[in-house]
Amino acid sequence: MKDTYTYQIGDNLYINLTNRCTNRCTFCVREKETYEGYSLWLKGGEPSSEQVKEQIGDAARFREVVFCGYGEPTCRLETMLDICRFVHAQGGKTRLNTNGHGSAINGRDIAPALCGLVDGVNVSLNAASAQNYGALCRPRIPNAYEETLSFARACKRAGLNAWFSVVDCIGREEVEKCRKIAQQTGIPLRVRPMID
Repeated sequence: MKDTYTYQIGDNLYINLTNRCTNRCTFCVREKETYEGYSLWLKGGEPSSEQVKEQIGDAARFREVVFCGYGEPTCRLETMLDICRFVHAQGGKTRLNTNGHGSAINGRDIAPALCGLVDGVNVSLNAASAQNYGALCRPRIPNAYEETLSFARACKRAGLNAWFSVVDCIGREEVEKCRKIAQQTGIPLRVRPMID
């Protein structure tokens, strides 16, 4: 079976660039062998931008091209940005689903590099405190929760269309606390359903 670099759900095309991630979230779909019928574990290595572009084809036929697989897309920032240029050259739109650790991973503020290339940035907040984040997301980098908040603020400063997201499985009280954090930072919050 060939590795899955791209997969379609509805009108969106999703890009599976890597299985590397700085979190091991308790609710993550990577705990499953398949997701929406697709096997997203990369057994033959990470794809090149050319391999992904070939599978995308005409990017304008999709509502969005979304960087979201079993890993954190910003682990492969330059490859991701190259694919974004390809998508935009065809009149397509891009979105990044991220845990917000991209600047920590790359050792610099990456928000400016996303400008003009990423049309939407979905930052997974998922908890209202560093302690709860640690228990839920089991991060593998120091100050992970603070990195997430800092990245979201940097996206706002850079003028990117960014929002926080949380999964509803964290409970109503925690969701409301996350909503307050979002309001304090001036970044919208979206609550998404837990996928079984």
